Amino acid sequence: MGKRKVIIIGAAGRDFHNFNTFFRDNDHYEVVAFTAAQIPDIEGRVYPAGLAGSLYPQGIPIYAEQDLPQLIKEHGVTDCVFSYSDVPYTKVMQVSAIVNAAGASFMLLGPDDTMLRSTKPVISVGAVRTGCGKSQTSRRVIEILMKKGLKVVAIRHPMPYGDLMAQKVQRFARLEDLAKHHCTIEEMEEYEPHIVRGNVIYAGVDYEAILRAAEQDPDGCDVILWDGGNNDFPFYRPDLAITVTDPHRAGHETSYYPGEVTLRMADVVVINKLDTAAPDKVQLLRENIARLAPDATVIDAASPIRVDDPQVIRGKRVLAIEDGPTLTHGGMKLGAGVVAAQKYGASELVDPRPFLQGKLQDTFRIYPSIGTLLPAMGYGEEQLHDLEKTINNTDCDAVIIGTPIDLNRIININKPTTRVYYDLQEIGDPTLEQVLDEFINKKLH
Repeated sequence: MGKRKVIIIGAAGRDFHNFNTFFRDNDHYEVVAFTAAQIPDIEGRVYPAGLAGSLYPQGIPIYAEQDLPQLIKEHGVTDCVFSYSDVPYTKVMQVSAIVNAAGASFMLLGPDDTMLRSTKPVISVGAVRTGCGKSQTSRRVIEILMKKGLKVVAIRHPMPYGDLMAQKVQRFARLEDLAKHHCTIEEMEEYEPHIVRGNVIYAGVDYEAILRAAEQDPDGCDVILWDGGNNDFPFYRPDLAITVTDPHRAGHETSYYPGEVTLRMADVVVINKLDTAAPDKVQLLRENIARLAPDATVIDAASPIRVDDPQVIRGKRVLAIEDGPTLTHGGMKLGAGVVAAQKYGASELVDPRPFLQGKLQDTFRIYPSIGTLLPAMGYGEEQLHDLEKTINNTDCDAVIIGTPIDLNRIININKPTTRVYYDLQEIGDPTLEQVLDEFINKKLH
């Protein structure tokens, strides 16, 4: 029997990790290609030889996912490995049908084949969907641990959209590091809130190398916090697994991959956004949590918002800019900017669609249900330019920045703006601090 030929189906993140941990030095398989979806302009590149290992001296080409049937036939592929997240089960099985119809087997790699072990205690924070409030939960966990005198190093789920070799291991300790590593808006939204709170965050491509660097961080490391992305399960074996859920999308925790995995694995489940969710949706979510994660500790929480200047909003026609992935593959119709517009009395939420420029037109064509919100898309200079032109061309009085970063720092906006801030706020008992006190007593004393 010769080597089994493999295509890894991904989106520049989990796919590379699955390769690194399972396939890179595995003589039983030959990975002939990656395919890519969700991320603009990722196809047509190569996973570099310097990351691919000795079995792949030429590296591994990356193609568009639409080429999958043709690639399977051309290369005599035996196995296709689905390796991206935040997708409905119907999408997973649709891809499986395409793979099977072309003659290949369909694979999903699990935690035992892909999770790495750390020499430090690991807390993972994930979610059942993009936009549940995972980021503010991670920040809350870090604040509690730092208050107790612990050195916390965060490691973020990958977003490597640039020079993959240069992004092998990235360390962010100062805002200047964002420019140094040529970060996209999506990356800044995840890294900047950590940096301004005073903790170090790592990311990149090779998560074994990243983990070992984080464990030996020059500023010290007592605890690793895995700050998960999309609804993926962790790359590292957690000692405490926290999963955030969203009652606005109750039911998605049982119908999206791999969000249900993160829920079933959870030691702690956070029900976020209770301040804005309908009671029947909250009840459905509670029932699903009780059924799928009966032993998990459930924490009730809200994400109250505040803004820099309510007068920029009151009585004004406003454009709401939201976190890009939450509106696109996250499928959310409501973000912090919209909540702020309603709370502080905007006269109208302006529709940006008549004013879209360049690649933002493609975004709305791929995700037509976004509606009267503007996703902060910025995977490269061209998209940033299109975002700036769209905002400045939109016929509105003011702009609400509902992303976790200050867009004024990276683009020039020609209208009054105000930023929205939101942090996790637990309701009643148990609290994250109570859970973390127990974790510290078990793992660090």
